[in-house]
Amino acid sequence: MKRYSILLAFMVLQGGVVFSQGCSDAGICSLNSYPQENNTFKNVISVSPGYAVGDADVTYITGALSYTRIVNPRWTLNGRVTYSQAEGSFGTRGQFGDAFATASYTFSNKEQSSWAVNFGAKFPFTQSNLKINGFSLPMDYQASLGTFDALAGVNYMYGSVSLYASVQYPVVNINKNSYIAEFSGTDDFTTTNLFERKPDALLKGEYNYSIGRFYVRPSALFIYHLGEDSYEDIFGNRQEINGSEGLTVNGVVSLFYNPDNKNSIELLAATPFVVRKERPDGLTRGLVLTISYNYKF
Repeated sequence: MKRYSILLAFMVLQGGVVFSQGCSDAGICSLNSYPQENNTFKNVISVSPGYAVGDADVTYITGALSYTRIVNPRWTLNGRVTYSQAEGSFGTRGQFGDAFATASYTFSNKEQSSWAVNFGAKFPFTQSNLKINGFSLPMDYQASLGTFDALAGVNYMYGSVSLYASVQYPVVNINKNSYIAEFSGTDDFTTTNLFERKPDALLKGEYNYSIGRFYVRPSALFIYHLGEDSYEDIFGNRQEINGSEGLTVNGVVSLFYNPDNKNSIELLAATPFVVRKERPDGLTRGLVLTISYNYKF
């Protein structure tokens, strides 16, 4: 008997791995799907607080609240809202980051394998120009990238192995960041005045191992930033940021525990093994730790 339905999962490791500004992830890791052994319940609410460490001793307290609706064995809908608070030498600043609206469609679902397509959009709550005492903050302190993004991907699962490929494309840029490194008194961060960001492509491989009610899911995420980001200098000229194009590789380990059919807890740890030379977007997490509570009804 086929007992699988698709649950569109949002882990705080944007993101990933879901974070507002996650482990070298702009939100693309949020677009993902996992099989569920029990399809009795059609609704899932998830609360996901987290802690992360970035460059220049910046630390983060993050959170996400998501709702998933399993419409039928083929269609799954999800909505998620994120929050991020950054603390460092500039001070402390927190803000709601982004809202995600996504859908998953399973067009091939066999006992040992399944294919699914995922698509959705990201909507920013901020123009990425949060300030402290009137001073502009670099993107590392911002809760959102300040872009409306389109997301699309395909997921293939065979037994305990899952492969996932996706793209994230900024459609509308409302980023009004005004941070200029020359005026900041530090060279820890790159100038991001009126920042413009290029798309991302992701390839993810994951293995799912179960021991009773425990599930262990190690995974590797390869994220390629498709072009050089840019900013506007003090003379009004747009400048490309050399080294901002390139590959980031993240390692992720998730531990799931299902005490019963309605409740589940996830512990997640992630860190990058390969990073781009320049990450002006602020996606500089060196370590991400999250815990998620999921309630099905």
